[in-house]
Amino acid sequence: RILAEIVKKTRPKRILEVGALYGYSAILIAKNSPPGVQIVSVEKNPEHARITKGNIRRANMEGRISVVEGDGTTELRKLSGSFDLVFLDAEKTEYLAYLKAVEKNLHKGSVIVADNVGIFKDQMQDYLEYVRNKGPYRSRTVETLLEFSDSTKDAMEISEKLE
Repeated sequence: RILAEIVKKTRPKRILEVGALYGYSAILIAKNSPPGVQIVSVEKNPEHARITKGNIRRANMEGRISVVEGDGTTELRKLSGSFDLVFLDAEKTEYLAYLKAVEKNLHKGSVIVADNVGIFKDQMQDYLEYVRNKGPYRSRTVETLLEFSDSTKDAMEISEKLE
């Protein structure tokens, strides 16, 4: 729900998702985005990428969402163009590496949403330290509930690039 609200508020034209799993977040983002949005979803697991592509097809979103299969940091370095919104939801220990690999594609005002920073905060201290204190970002933590849970608390880190 928070991700959908961010998309509606920022009205991004080009979005990057790192960690597709089954494509549900990309489809949710697409459904809450303005017409013409382009979403690039990077997924390392070949089986998850296959399922994601099928779900995107069933949701009639092929024109809006493309799936790149491969390792996040490797594939991110190959991307061109800028992104208005980045959603990180893959290997938690790699969040900082993902951000560093895609920083060249960010502009002032780009928004980075990092999922699961509540339950996995110990695995991403380097990322949190960077976006909160060292990098060119204004960052805040928003408490959420873990996906598919009515009671497990989690959080998202929402960071805006300042330069």
